[in-house]
Amino acid sequence: MLESVIPWLLAGFIAVLVAGMLRRISLWRAGQPQQVNLVAGLMAMPRRYLVDLHHVVDRDKVMSNTHVATAGGFVASMLLIILVHGFGLDSVWLARALLLTTVVMFIGALFVFRRRLNPPSRLSKGPWMRLPKSLLTFAATFFVVSLPAAGVLPDGFGSGVLAFILLAGIVAGLGEMLFGMGWAGPMKHAFAGALHLAFHRRPERFGGGRSTGLKLLDLDTSNGKTLGVAKPTDFKWNQLLGFDACVQCGRCEAMCPAFAAGQPLNPKKLIQDMVVGLAGGTDAKYAGSPYPGKDVGNAKGSPIEVITEGLVSQETLWSCTTCRACVEECPMMIEHVDAIVDMRRFLTLEQGSTPGKGSETLQNLIATDNPNGNDPQSRSWWAADQNIPLMSEKKEADVLFWVSDGAFDMRSQRILRSFVKILKAANVDFAYLGDEERDSGDVARRLGDDATFQSLAKRNIATLKQYKFKRIVTTDPHAFHCLKNEYPDLGGNYEVLHHTRLINELVAGGKIKLDALTTAGTVTYHDPCYLGRYNGEYDAPRDVLKAMGIELAEMERSGFRSRCCGGGGAAPITDIPGERRIADMRMDDIRETGADLVAVGCQQCTAMLEGVVEPRPQVQDIAEMVAAQLVEIEQPASKREVA
Repeated sequence: MLESVIPWLLAGFIAVLVAGMLRRISLWRAGQPQQVNLVAGLMAMPRRYLVDLHHVVDRDKVMSNTHVATAGGFVASMLLIILVHGFGLDSVWLARALLLTTVVMFIGALFVFRRRLNPPSRLSKGPWMRLPKSLLTFAATFFVVSLPAAGVLPDGFGSGVLAFILLAGIVAGLGEMLFGMGWAGPMKHAFAGALHLAFHRRPERFGGGRSTGLKLLDLDTSNGKTLGVAKPTDFKWNQLLGFDACVQCGRCEAMCPAFAAGQPLNPKKLIQDMVVGLAGGTDAKYAGSPYPGKDVGNAKGSPIEVITEGLVSQETLWSCTTCRACVEECPMMIEHVDAIVDMRRFLTLEQGSTPGKGSETLQNLIATDNPNGNDPQSRSWWAADQNIPLMSEKKEADVLFWVSDGAFDMRSQRILRSFVKILKAANVDFAYLGDEERDSGDVARRLGDDATFQSLAKRNIATLKQYKFKRIVTTDPHAFHCLKNEYPDLGGNYEVLHHTRLINELVAGGKIKLDALTTAGTVTYHDPCYLGRYNGEYDAPRDVLKAMGIELAEMERSGFRSRCCGGGGAAPITDIPGERRIADMRMDDIRETGADLVAVGCQQCTAMLEGVVEPRPQVQDIAEMVAAQLVEIEQPASKREVA
């Protein structure tokens, strides 16, 4: 009986699967156009899934192997089931191969089941709790019904009550795997996830690449186009596809500094709310952690309703520090920050709803080219006693020193002077723009004002075109990121270095010599988000510290998992309240190392960490530490005579 029923069940469920897939595709296609290479994407998808994706998944070895066994076992089993039971191919070896793949899948499902017995709080519950049972049922049932085809049991095996049990198992297994994949349920991520990897909006991330610059906003509204994202269908179609790829594992939630601080943001919940908006409905069935301070069940939306008028609160969007911890940790490589900034753009450019001091900051940037409204002609005052050549006078230099808005801040000026001291000690041919320099546009862009960002960037690019230089160096990771990764979209292509990279080159090249730092006690290093996660610069700062004889006491949250200081994404400007300050949590991480000194490589991080109430470890930029340990290199006699 089973032999005659299974082909029809397979055909029926596959038809339902295809119908569900077509429906889901129609929902994604409601988004805005985004050009992709369909053929190249599909061809690249297997490698992206098996290699690139598993580079992230493999951070948890147990779950990585579990996923390989479960997902790989299912895909192989499904193909063999179609051949053996769908088309009825009479091959003992195919049937035995099917037995093997179902065993592999079953073993993987056992680990999933074990994980779900006492799941961590970050994992969504609800329908996800039945998934291991469905996986086990699917694997066990098809193992048993394939035994006759494999020659292990006689043909005709399975009748009466046993046949009914096996039939129920087949329906339950296929229902979860195929119906759920196409329509609703935990397996929906498998179909959407595969296509998300094929048509990812940042294909540069695959193959070991990096892509972190925000996408340029088309400011042309002559066709009535909305600036930014107001409703779900304003997202690009492959962004909507990416939201459906979420597996609700909560890794983003566990890494999010705003969530940990009790601010009303949970990146996992945000992505699920986007899924609700895409399909229409409410968040009543969401079974994960809510936004801190907000109950589940009150959010509702549709593809054509404004997102912030019922689905997601504005406070949620403004809580993000844009640190990319969520993106870095996501096993499906979803771009949470892109979505948040896209929605911020609508709030700022279309509604003028920028909280805190956001509106004042943007007005200052427009009027004075800096966020605090300082006199733009005072940008070079900090260097009055530094005897630094101006590019307007020098016209050409090896290195252009991009000072950034630290020029207006007394604490940051100490960092700038320290770096100038290092450059002079190494006889670097450098100059700076002085009052010609403007804000890089980072703050405006994170606040959603791409118009002001583009205006500032174009004016800076026009200024830079007047001069000749080989490289730009800056002590500000935010300006570093903008100049390196976001200016190219507007025609500004430069080699840009963070100051720790240049210092490391000078040390390695023997241009400067450093004394061992023996009086600092225990030292730890804080990785700035815009230097580390955004630009992959983890080694240079540590190499410089090592050159001073420092053996770092690393924090548990360091490197690509470094906790944000709370200073990015214009968060200090929007100032969304929470239960704790992010900077205080980061200082707790520092204290756990027993550090007496925390080395940093970012002016914003220095300000945020020094804002923590004492007693706390001392905070110093690496440039300050290096400047204090410089050893004068004795020049050859011939050079001394010339001097």
